[in-house]
Amino acid sequence: MLHDGIDSKLIAPNPNVNFQVNATMSLTRADEVITFANRNLEPYRGYHIFMRSLPRLLKERPNAKIVIVGGDGVSYGAPPSGPRDDKGATPKGWKQIFLDEVKDRVDLQRIHFLGNVPYPQFVSLLQISTVHAYLTYPFVLSWSLLEAMSAGCAIVASNTAPVREAITHGETGLLVDFLDASALAEQVIALCQDPTRRAQLGAAARAFAVAHYDLQGKCLPEQMQWVASLRD
Repeated sequence: MLHDGIDSKLIAPNPNVNFQVNATMSLTRADEVITFANRNLEPYRGYHIFMRSLPRLLKERPNAKIVIVGGDGVSYGAPPSGPRDDKGATPKGWKQIFLDEVKDRVDLQRIHFLGNVPYPQFVSLLQISTVHAYLTYPFVLSWSLLEAMSAGCAIVASNTAPVREAITHGETGLLVDFLDASALAEQVIALCQDPTRRAQLGAAARAFAVAHYDLQGKCLPEQMQWVASLRD
């Protein structure tokens, strides 16, 4: 199967990046930032597991900030069940349901929901990430994982079939059981404590992304070769 490819020149490590969270907060690589990003925040992409990891994570990493990108809709799976309003929407989306589950055990001032952001801002977020979490059911691998790899992120991901196409445990990232929020927290905490390990994993992740998913160097030539073969 031919992948569409990613722009690894655009999505590359940037030690001088500055990310504006809001009007009063700006983050750099010197900050401890745990990132999580999906088109929508929903169970198919492990949002509930990530949120359940936060009480322990925030307790053991008192300087960490959590930055979450994603909308409150549904891309995959079903919306929450429950009474619907006159527009057909449930009173609470998945985002609020799982935030409510942990809100009494976390410092909400350290959790920043950005919604959906412009692409350049998303790239900057990956570039300032200390540890990036990526979770998914056995389903289609999202571009965001490959982009995080290209940005040189240290990644903790779910040990599910699509993720294993790109992440080899201990080489290009760390893998945990999809449903194990405690293991997710443990591995993120371990990487926060080990900058050398983060750098090794991030460099290997980028090298893998460039070698296998770069648009200009890998994917586009293969696509053009395939098109040419159809004419033979």
